[in-house]
Amino acid sequence: MLPRRIILLIICTLLLFLGIYTWNQRTGQWDRLCAAVGLEFTGGIMRGFASVEDMVLGAWRDYVDLRDVREENKALKERMRILEQRLADTREGMAELERLRRLMHLEYPASWQARASRVLAWRMGPNAALSTVMLSSGYMNGASPGTPVTSWEGVVGRVLKAGPSTSVALLLTDTGSRVAVVTSEGRVQGILAGGGPGLPLELRFVRQNAPVRVGELLVTSGVDSCFPKGIPVARVTAISTGGASRSGASVLEIQAEPLVDFHSLEEVFLLQRPADFITPESDAVYTRRTPLLEKPEEPAPEAEAGR
Repeated sequence: MLPRRIILLIICTLLLFLGIYTWNQRTGQWDRLCAAVGLEFTGGIMRGFASVEDMVLGAWRDYVDLRDVREENKALKERMRILEQRLADTREGMAELERLRRLMHLEYPASWQARASRVLAWRMGPNAALSTVMLSSGYMNGASPGTPVTSWEGVVGRVLKAGPSTSVALLLTDTGSRVAVVTSEGRVQGILAGGGPGLPLELRFVRQNAPVRVGELLVTSGVDSCFPKGIPVARVTAISTGGASRSGASVLEIQAEPLVDFHSLEEVFLLQRPADFITPESDAVYTRRTPLLEKPEEPAPEAEAGR
């Protein structure tokens, strides 16, 4: 029974094939249909390959482009770093130029020569308890003890100790600082003393009825021969009465603030005293030594023997 069905199926298949073949020979529809199906199938496969190819090539191009962008970004970052460094150097140079220009605007008597120096550090070594700064000049560069130190704003202080190439300057605000000053308007003289870090300066020995007002400028008087006359020092901030000096005379209690911003101090001037001005001792900044112009005559041997 089974072989008959198989033989019958084969015969039906052959008859169907011959019928389709005959129909295709007459009309050609089967060829067109097969060609269209094959074309669509092949086109679908080719489109798939093309999409995969485009995807792979696009990913490769994106990778290459991303790599080039990374390299370019790295180069741009390095260039930007260099330009920022140059810009910072330029700004620093401009700031230094501005400070030096301001320094040059502060004039001194012709007999006082000014030498520039840099601030190296603040409160270092055994002088850390004092209000001091370390300078880049020593006694080989004109920074001997007692040398006045100024900036474009005014008085900074005086050299306390000096080495061959570095020195330590005592600031105006230190409690051991004393500067002879005069008011710019009333021409009232006094001694400006430091009050310590963060505290106001004190103008001492000013009588009760002296014409001093708040906001008045204090300049060096030059009477102590330590500073040239007329350098700005401080500005009066407060005045009160009721004080008394050691002699019992009534004096004003006057406070002042320095003109120099010590926290932003970077360059200073060292003022070289003329030969006929004071020469401080090595262990005291404020001691005046009068040079001997002539040596005293030695007593004769006969007079010494007679004694």
